[in-house]
Amino acid sequence: MSKVTIRVPATTANLGPGFDAFGCALSLYTYVTFEETEAGLEITGCDESFTGPDNLAYTAYCAVISSLQEEIRGVKIHIDSQIPVGRGLGSSAALLVAGALGANILRGNKLSTQGLLNITNAMEGHPDNLAPAFYGGLTASMVDKGLPVTVNFPLHPQWQFLALVPDYPLSTALAREVLPGQIPRADAVHNIAHGALVLKALELGNEQLLRTAMQDRLHEPYRKNMIEGYEKIAALVRNLGAAFCLSGAGPTMLCITRDDTLREKLEAKLPTLSQSHPQILPLHVEFQGACQV
Repeated sequence: MSKVTIRVPATTANLGPGFDAFGCALSLYTYVTFEETEAGLEITGCDESFTGPDNLAYTAYCAVISSLQEEIRGVKIHIDSQIPVGRGLGSSAALLVAGALGANILRGNKLSTQGLLNITNAMEGHPDNLAPAFYGGLTASMVDKGLPVTVNFPLHPQWQFLALVPDYPLSTALAREVLPGQIPRADAVHNIAHGALVLKALELGNEQLLRTAMQDRLHEPYRKNMIEGYEKIAALVRNLGAAFCLSGAGPTMLCITRDDTLREKLEAKLPTLSQSHPQILPLHVEFQGACQV
């Protein structure tokens, strides 16, 4: 085999109090095609600034082949992504996962999914987006002795996810710079308790419990001022009965609900609350992780 196309789902990380730990795969996708050639590197389908050897799909591709102690040949990479860049929906993780899986398939599937997660986690630094991108569904992850450990959690089938995507990006590095180096013990205890209840609420389909539990003290209080209209949008969503959180580092905001009419209600109100004109993307959980198509 010399050519393969990989599909990777978008992901939302944190889910409120699950900072750098919780993640969920969503029904928005990046498709990346890899074709080994005798020439050098050729990347198409993305902005010209991302067509060099530092492209994340290519760096992960090379990392996997290097781990196999095999020769890195020329490769054509074509990227077709539905995931908006720099919006907190796992666009970077999707490219890393695609590159790793593409290389592994082209070289005979010699590594397990866990092995690919190990390699990409060393590149990304945390597995919250990578794990659901590889495995699908709802995951919680940690790093033990330098290696990621991931488990899947059940989800009630009637949850609906509405991503409110602003018309501007937010750098993850910048969003991390605003976080404090230390936090009060009470905030740590708050997030442990609320995070556990978020997982149970998602399993049960309990919207009231999820709305109550999905409150964070570790990152959202420090990032919300970087997101235009955050406070007003959060209040509106919660008053309408849905759970609300940032998607990853933002600026995308996430509503989780079982109310079929929530989108219509938001479309009527959002234009009066934010000048960034957030696009409403109705999504569902994607239970299949990265795969060959």
